Amino acid sequence: MTGESDLIKLYSNRILALAADIPRQDRLDAPDATVKRRAPLCGSTVTVDLKVEDGKIADYGQEVRACALGQAAASVVGSAIVGCTPDQVVAARDALKAMLKDDGPTPPAPFEGLEVLRPAQDYRNRHASILLSLEAACEALEQVRRSDCA
Repeated sequence: MTGESDLIKLYSNRILALAADIPRQDRLDAPDATVKRRAPLCGSTVTVDLKVEDGKIADYGQEVRACALGQAAASVVGSAIVGCTPDQVVAARDALKAMLKDDGPTPPAPFEGLEVLRPAQDYRNRHASILLSLEAACEALEQVRRSDCA
C-alpha cells in the first residue's frame, strides 16, 4: 500500500507548477488535424490541434481538462512539441509509456521534462491521463500522414 508521503511526492511542487502554467491553450483556427482523447478511468480529456510544415510540427494548440498529472504532461508537451518531427513525438510517447510502466529511461529531448512524472509509476490508474497529450498528438500526426498519402 502506498503511503501518504508517496502521494505528496506524486503531487510535487514542480508538477503543480507545470499544471498551473500550460502553454498553447489556444485552439488553432485551421489545423491540419484535430484529435480529442479521453482517459476512461478518470474522465480526463485533451484535444490537440496541429499544423505540419516541411515534416515538422509548425503550430500546436490544446484544450486540457485533466487531473494535475495530465495537465503537467500537457504542459511539458506544449512547451516542447513545436519544431519536432513525427518520429520525435512517437519516440517521446513510447519512452513515456516505458518510463511509467517499466521504469524505462526518461523521454528524449526535447521531452525530457516528462521525467517529473516518474513518481506516477506506481499509480497505474493515472497513466492514461499522463499519456493523453502525446497519444493525441501521435494520432493527429497519423491523420496528417494519411491525408498527405491520399
